[in-house]
Amino acid sequence: MRLRAMTAALLLLGVTACGGGGASDGPAELRMTIWSANEAHVKLFDEIAAAYVAAHPDKVSKVTFDPLPFENYTTTLTTQLAGGKGPDLAWLLESAALDFVEAGALVPLDDTLEDPAGLNPAVMKLWQADGKTLAYPFSNSPFGVFINTDLLKQAGQEPPAAGWTWEQAIAAASAVHAKTGKAGLVVRDFDYKGWDNLATVWTGWGANAWSEDGKTCGFDQQPMVDAMTFLHKAIFTDQALPGPGTTADFFAGEAAMTISQISRASLLEDKFAWDLVPLPAGPAGKYSVIGQGGVGVLKQSKNAAAAADFLAYFTNAANSEKLAQFFPPPRTSLLTADTLAKANPKLKPAQLQTVVVDGIANGKVKPSHTGNAELSQAVRASLDPLWRPDADVRTVLTGVCTAINPLLSK
Repeated sequence: MRLRAMTAALLLLGVTACGGGGASDGPAELRMTIWSANEAHVKLFDEIAAAYVAAHPDKVSKVTFDPLPFENYTTTLTTQLAGGKGPDLAWLLESAALDFVEAGALVPLDDTLEDPAGLNPAVMKLWQADGKTLAYPFSNSPFGVFINTDLLKQAGQEPPAAGWTWEQAIAAASAVHAKTGKAGLVVRDFDYKGWDNLATVWTGWGANAWSEDGKTCGFDQQPMVDAMTFLHKAIFTDQALPGPGTTADFFAGEAAMTISQISRASLLEDKFAWDLVPLPAGPAGKYSVIGQGGVGVLKQSKNAAAAADFLAYFTNAANSEKLAQFFPPPRTSLLTADTLAKANPKLKPAQLQTVVVDGIANGKVKPSHTGNAELSQAVRASLDPLWRPDADVRTVLTGVCTAINPLLSK
């Protein structure tokens, strides 16, 4: 009920807030919530903000980036909004995009953004409604697999080659664990809680959490049963992934492989030899999964006009090229391996081409649905019985659909 009340409060804000907010006296002090506390990310944000303030002292005197814990980011943000203490701008996760867009809680950006015609229509779709752009997806990052090639070699395994498969990936991960005691494969940010990150696995079987129109549950369909059966065996029989309650940090050298995005490359410290490759092919063939992050201006903000102006500067072509070090932009002109390589000295053009450029061209965005907070919690709770050695996969997945069908039908 608490989650439902928060969503209702957000919807109310979309109806009652002034479109564009009231202007404050004098230069505004802006606050933007973000989910990453990564030092390199925040440093770049601060540099862009400082340049904007220096160029527009009459509009904005300060921009503060407020990191909120990823695990409950959207819930915390929604609570702030419901209490009238929301930020001026917010980094929005793709999972919650539809809630914010359809609630009318965001300021339209079409008259503010630089060169809107140069934005990739496919990656903009989730952030638009009724012909208006309501948030800017500054991060469009396909998932790839970072490989610790030293650990693979130590376990007598060959590095992934073009066209590698999930069977090969799990076999190598299992061998690493058996021969070195370290973890084989880590789905970063999953930790048996962030279930939507498993889309990086199940999409290889052609599975979906729900239908494209959001009305039909996909967890009890055969592709998902097959994918989750494969994953369950990989965890509990092959021991290719750390089991529940066990953690391993790839970037600290504790795992041979991790599914993640290029924004994490900043964590690599060259303590071991590594590579970045596309996701393994599944029974349904090659595929890519994209995680998106949008930035929007909240209608509730008293500084909405100034916030929109800063957002336009934050996302212009010059700053998008800087942000591309971590966050692939929606600007078509910047989505080339050579351009991305200029901002990503740790990554090779070939890696950026196969994982990022090709991934965006052919990828599928992670699951998103209205009423996301309540729906996500229901899925997570219903999946908990799956993470036991003796779980009946089909029974558990049928239970997921039983739990979420009433939510999908709303």
